[in-house]
Amino acid sequence: MPCVLLTGSCHHRMTSVATTNTCLTLGGSYTGHRCFRNCGQFWVLILKGSEFRSIDSKIRKTLVVLRVLDAARERFTQEISFQSKDKDISLAKNGNGRCLWLERAVDDWLTELDTIAEEVKAELVSRDIGCHLVEVLEAVNLVLFESRGFKRSPVLVDPKYSYLHSVLSSGCSSAILLSVIYIEVCQRLNLTIVGSRVGEDFLIWPQTGNPEELFKVTAGHSLFGVVNGRCVDNPKSKASDLSSNSLSGLDIATNRDIIGIALANLIRLHWKHASRMNHGLMLTSPLRPVHDANDKFSKIDGSNIPLVRPRDLRLAIMASERWLILQPHNWALRRDHGMMLYYNREYKEAVQELSICMAFAPEEEAEVLEPFVEKLHLLVLESSWKSLGHKGPLAVP
Repeated sequence: MPCVLLTGSCHHRMTSVATTNTCLTLGGSYTGHRCFRNCGQFWVLILKGSEFRSIDSKIRKTLVVLRVLDAARERFTQEISFQSKDKDISLAKNGNGRCLWLERAVDDWLTELDTIAEEVKAELVSRDIGCHLVEVLEAVNLVLFESRGFKRSPVLVDPKYSYLHSVLSSGCSSAILLSVIYIEVCQRLNLTIVGSRVGEDFLIWPQTGNPEELFKVTAGHSLFGVVNGRCVDNPKSKASDLSSNSLSGLDIATNRDIIGIALANLIRLHWKHASRMNHGLMLTSPLRPVHDANDKFSKIDGSNIPLVRPRDLRLAIMASERWLILQPHNWALRRDHGMMLYYNREYKEAVQELSICMAFAPEEEAEVLEPFVEKLHLLVLESSWKSLGHKGPLAVP
């Protein structure tokens, strides 16, 4: 008889789906059907054939999302694996942190970038000019910033402007994602654009043997300034100190680096939104000494975890998972990922990630993590103890 397996905890992450015709596994508690059987850590829902075919739409939607998640994660891992050459990694496909993409959606993004490139070619033809570097860049700038109306958001507060599909439809973008669009469009015009992080900004420019022409001021602006925005003219920004002579001294970012910057921005923005109801809450707040009685966030107690916005937290975790694929030995990133799992009440997964983190972290950081991981491990044991039907606290010898 068909059945649906549902994990007992509503906070358990959805990690697997059995794709047979008789059994489905998904996370979250569900009470929409009448017949349940407790089997250890799972609730087994017994359904008749007709009931199974007419299963609740929320469950069907969850199953579709899970399959997409797994497929997207697999594609991302293959695309940016260490065996892949950096030039073969697509910024348009992988610079978007949300893993709920579909093949059709990716094709739509690539088609839109192709269309923008064709508009630039048409602009060059209409003006009957050649393919000199400056002329091509001027045409790209005209199409992107005037015809299409793309603009950088000076203060990025909305995460949607860090997702490619939102940027292509709205025209409002984070600086890093607008750089990705610029790079992708120029690539379709056989023009290589490189970039580098300079202070808090990410700057791009074309590879050229004559960088002086990028800084030549015409009508109050240089090509370098038009491409990179107001930061170039901001005296508080390190970008304002750049010149044609200093470009050659910058470290050129790889495609992996650029994807990492985009994902880091997503994590920061989604965590800010997730924790906005808890002023002063940081990912590392629970790592503060437990004996600090004045710190409400330092207690390691399953009932004391601050409530955060679940959707933004999940999206931050998704971006973090991808960044970890890019930088598996980054102990600070793995620590933050483990702490996000803790806030999401995925204690077992948090223990695993933080334990791995301790193996890579400096000794003083590992000493900070160790008592937290030990107490978190007790939470895992207590949760398992209660799931087996035992009452009362778990006795530790």
